[in-house]
Amino acid sequence: MKSVQHEIDERTNLTSSNKFELLLFRLGTDSALGQSELFGINVFKIREIVAMPSITPIAGGSAHSLGVVNLRGQVIPVLDLPAIVGCKPQTGLNIMLVTEFARTTQAFAVESVEDIVRLDWNQVLSAESSGSAGKLVTSIARLDGNTDGTRLAQVLDVEAILQMVTPVVQSQAEAQRPRSKLNLRPGAIILAADDSFVARSLIERELQALQAPYEMLKTGKEAWDRLQVLAQQAKDEGKSILDKVGLVLTDLEMPEMDGFTLTRNIKQDANLKELPVVIHSSLSGSANEDHVRGVGADGYVAKFVAEDLAATLSKVLPH
Repeated sequence: MKSVQHEIDERTNLTSSNKFELLLFRLGTDSALGQSELFGINVFKIREIVAMPSITPIAGGSAHSLGVVNLRGQVIPVLDLPAIVGCKPQTGLNIMLVTEFARTTQAFAVESVEDIVRLDWNQVLSAESSGSAGKLVTSIARLDGNTDGTRLAQVLDVEAILQMVTPVVQSQAEAQRPRSKLNLRPGAIILAADDSFVARSLIERELQALQAPYEMLKTGKEAWDRLQVLAQQAKDEGKSILDKVGLVLTDLEMPEMDGFTLTRNIKQDANLKELPVVIHSSLSGSANEDHVRGVGADGYVAKFVAEDLAATLSKVLPH
């Protein structure tokens, strides 16, 4: 029998092969077609899965808040995920997914858990690129491979969900916080990649405040293809890639190519390896930070604190 540690090591080692594991679950029937669809969340964001415990309602809570639970000495807010997504459970809210991401812990109530599947990121398409964009869906996973008739699962943008339910309001002091202009070469940009619309909006706001020219992309594959074009332009002009791109800022979880693979490709490419890479992710924990170091990233910052992002970018950029 595999040890628990072996299973953890095996799961984290997926990051070296552009693979990940997706927890599949159901929320009930949707309001449009009356069907029960599959939804997914990256296993790395799941702390534990438990049968629905007793919930204490909170007076004046938000519309989608069920209340709080006391779990292993920690009081955790519980969100009604079917209500948020627009589904109606047929058998009730039976399971609670306890998640950790974006420096927060929260639980999502769901109807049922189906399976954990291991996928290659190239089996996952950006919801925006595939023309199926919704405010709460970041990508579409093709569970049976890239074949006709494959089962599809909607990968939820949990960052967008959290922002919708508990919006982060930028204080006036934060908005007026003085920013030092980033030290970029004239003509160079920051190339940023993130599949979450909410994350891209927050990143763009901070880069604008830092007076940093940037180009924003939705997947690691888009970023990699763009870097190839810019590297060729630099070569044709007799310049360094650093004259075109000052730094790459990448998410970890992205369709087609994840941030680990993007970073590893950059650091193994003779024309790109001098590019600084900062990984900006809602995934936290020592295992992920170890992998960040393992693929050669120059920095890691957890989402989303603008001041931390600015400090990390400034530290990593050549002075």
